[in-house]
Amino acid sequence: MTLQCNLCPKGCMIEPGQSGECRIRVNLNGRLVATTYGYTCAVHVDPVEKKPMFHFLPGSGILSLATVGCNLHCKNCQNWEISQENPENVPARELPPEQVVRLAKEQGCLSVAYTYTEPLVYYEYTLDCSMRAREAGLRNVIVTAGYLNEEPLRRLYPYIDGAQIDIKSMSDNFYRDICDASLGPVLQSCVLAREAGVLVEITNLVIPTLNDSDEDFRKLARWIAANLGAETPLHFSRFFPQYQMKNLPPTPAETLERARAAAREQGLHHIYIGNLSLPDSENTYCPVCGQLLIERRGFTVLKNIITDGKCSCGKDIIGIWQ
Repeated sequence: MTLQCNLCPKGCMIEPGQSGECRIRVNLNGRLVATTYGYTCAVHVDPVEKKPMFHFLPGSGILSLATVGCNLHCKNCQNWEISQENPENVPARELPPEQVVRLAKEQGCLSVAYTYTEPLVYYEYTLDCSMRAREAGLRNVIVTAGYLNEEPLRRLYPYIDGAQIDIKSMSDNFYRDICDASLGPVLQSCVLAREAGVLVEITNLVIPTLNDSDEDFRKLARWIAANLGAETPLHFSRFFPQYQMKNLPPTPAETLERARAAAREQGLHHIYIGNLSLPDSENTYCPVCGQLLIERRGFTVLKNIITDGKCSCGKDIIGIWQ
């Protein structure tokens, strides 16, 4: 019989033997099964700054893993070989949750990231790993497009410490045309994460001609300030042509500088530029006294003088600190 998947807003109606749009949730014998559960297509130890998470245990290594699958179909996807492929076509390694925890500890990691593809579609695996990691004293990070229904998010967030969430645009038309999705559920997932006490950092990939106007930047920054708080870290990331979007040029440095200036005008405190090395674009400053707190170069932390989560002037700095 046909089953409806209620995990994400797409609500796929799945025929026997078929999968939903994410390619991994399959109707098998009248039951929806996440076929990639426990089978990772990518496992690495990354600097946490690569996620990018700049206010989460800076300078630490994070065990990063993924299975195949995504419920969005972004035309510019950088990991399309695994996010947009059928699971049977991608080599995978069996790695059940208890082995994830063991591997993280063996590698000296303080946390685990569910990343590279879309950790919310391999939901059961992300949830089980997060629960095991939390029991073992590890922290959990999701790197996500945030396209999930409210109920499963509320079950997951109590086990998540940090969330790097993409807000690709503040235009619903952009989401529909470029990502085959919609904006509303993404914004809801950000708000729910903040309400659950998750450290939220936002990334916006700036794509020339599609989401790079001053009003695009101002609208995003205004929404973040009003709904997540002005201290929420925001990363503007440089676009490179790939996958189905090779007709556009890389984002100019001037555009990213303009984005950062627009976000500052809207009152955001921690604004970063990624995928491009620009002077002072990755450093963290105290929003009160202006002191340089964390100096970064690429994924390397050169200096970190935050003590007990505070600047020397006494200002609390948003984040999870060692």
